[in-house]
Parts: sequence; structure tokens; C-alpha cells
Amino acid sequence: MPLPRPDHLTSLILRTDFDDEGAWDAVCAVVEAGAEHPRATFVSDRRFAGAGVPAVLAEEAAADADDRVGDVFLADTTTMSDPERPLLAVDLSYKPGRTFRVPARWFPDVAAHLGVAQLTFADYADAADGSGTFRGFAEGR
Repeated sequence: MPLPRPDHLTSLILRTDFDDEGAWDAVCAVVEAGAEHPRATFVSDRRFAGAGVPAVLAEEAAADADDRVGDVFLADTTTMSDPERPLLAVDLSYKPGRTFRVPARWFPDVAAHLGVAQLTFADYADAADGSGTFRGFAEGR
């Protein structure tokens, strides 16, 4: 079964941790607070409970070309437990399986730029800090 398709001009945020409903509500609230226009399609479906990068890649590989998405953001255990609510961005197109984290408050900007191909997944992943988290571009970019 393919991954759910995001709404037009949004990116998919896929919940994989179901231990704390309040944490999920907080992730959604932070993402929505930072966006002038909707940037996320939120999916909270227990069939994705515990799904990691390999499972997401397998789902995407099984999809028809018309049903594929370029990237997905996972709301996993780290997202739910870290105060910054860092989503795990997963590349599904160019270098499938490549990841970086992005604090939920920055998600709207990242999703907007990825959605219109103003910046690529690699641009963000290459700018991630030593922890693998994107926290902005260094000066001079």
C-alpha cells in the first residue's frame, strides 16, 4: 500500500509514535503556528506505528509512479520526546533513505522551499549540524 499522498502544496507528516497524544497535538500546533498557509498534511494512522526509514522506503517502492511522494517527515519517538519536536525528514526520490531532522517550528519554511524546488533535500541535509539537525544555513549562503 503506498504512503498517503499529501494535499496540494503540502508535505506529508507521518506519525510513527503513538505513546503521547499531547506530544502529537503539540507537534501539529507548532507546525501550524509557523505557517501562513497550510504546509503539512498530517497523517496519524496506527498502521505506521513504529515505522522507520526502511519501512517508509518499502512503502514508497511499492507505489505506482503517480502515487509517489518526494519526501516525508516522520513524527517519531525523538520528535515526541524532544522539546524542539524535531521531525525526521526522509528523502524518497534523489537519495532514498537520506535523512536530516528539522525542529517543528522550522518545518513550514523547509516544506515551502522543498515544495516549489527552490531548495533541494540535499541543500538542507548538507547544512545539518553534527547532530543531523537542520538549524539554518551558515552565513554567506
